Amino acid sequence: MGFKTVVSNRIHESVRSRLAAAGPLVTNDTAAPWDQATLAAHCTDADALMAFMTEAIDGGFLERCPNLRIIAGALKGYNNFDMAACTERGVLVTNVPDLLTEPTAELTLGLMIGLARNMAPADRYVRSGEFLGWRPTFYGGSLDGATVGVIGAGAVGQTVLRMLGGFGCRRLYVDKRPLSPALERDLSAERSSLETVRAQADFIVLALHLMPETHHLVDAGFLSGIKAGAYLVNPARGSLVDEAAVAAALAAGHLTGYAADTFEMEDWTLDGRPRDIHPALRDSDKTILTPHIGSAVASVREAIERSAAESILAVRDGVVPETAVNPDAWR
Repeated sequence: MGFKTVVSNRIHESVRSRLAAAGPLVTNDTAAPWDQATLAAHCTDADALMAFMTEAIDGGFLERCPNLRIIAGALKGYNNFDMAACTERGVLVTNVPDLLTEPTAELTLGLMIGLARNMAPADRYVRSGEFLGWRPTFYGGSLDGATVGVIGAGAVGQTVLRMLGGFGCRRLYVDKRPLSPALERDLSAERSSLETVRAQADFIVLALHLMPETHHLVDAGFLSGIKAGAYLVNPARGSLVDEAAVAAALAAGHLTGYAADTFEMEDWTLDGRPRDIHPALRDSDKTILTPHIGSAVASVREAIERSAAESILAVRDGVVPETAVNPDAWR
């Protein structure tokens, strides 16, 4: 039958053609992801799966797909996959570690500016037909001269710090591992503590992975210690934040604004996750919420898909992809 590949979400035609030339191909051509049962049915005899963050892969799924040799993630973070189960069953998992960095950081700055300058409510006001010309209203904050605290100094965090260079910000970062002195100088960034960032930052940016120790890092206790009037921006993972606690802090006026591109409801592998975005966040003029578009630059998404496809083709040809995150799974 040949090397069969399943693609769980819509992809660019150039990537589809590349995979179709290599063997049987089943793709989801709709805008919505397949449910778990449909995905498993397609993968029962598949050798490869190109997966996205909409898929939760566990041992039970893998038992139904005994031929699966690779799950090529068109993503950076992969904690929606049970890595122990994949490795035990000899299923390679690959990711795309670097292509998402620049567009995600770019969106982060857009969210910061949009939030501080009240762009979302101001836009709605103009569209309402009530705007009759300039009025002394919609006064907000500014990045110019602000103190920005970036929690997490990996690739995205460093890029955010770099992009802030044009705004005259004081740039703080929090990370267990310090950046090199040379990189700190290049970024004009100062390593700080979580407590200092909470107390001094006008903008707090989350740029870290979701792990047990970072789940609900931002909760009621965290928010009680932030500088009054601060803004919080989350382009990383939804469950870094307790959305109910954020809604309460906004309602109390202690947190001035919240912007997010990721939400708790998206972390499908977590038990007890909310099934929707907190309604108080959706209904607030103090929030900007975008539908996980951090990497939604057409050329970038195509490159991400192409990278995942090349990992699949490498496995078909008997080669361990350079992007394998569990190379020990290779049999």
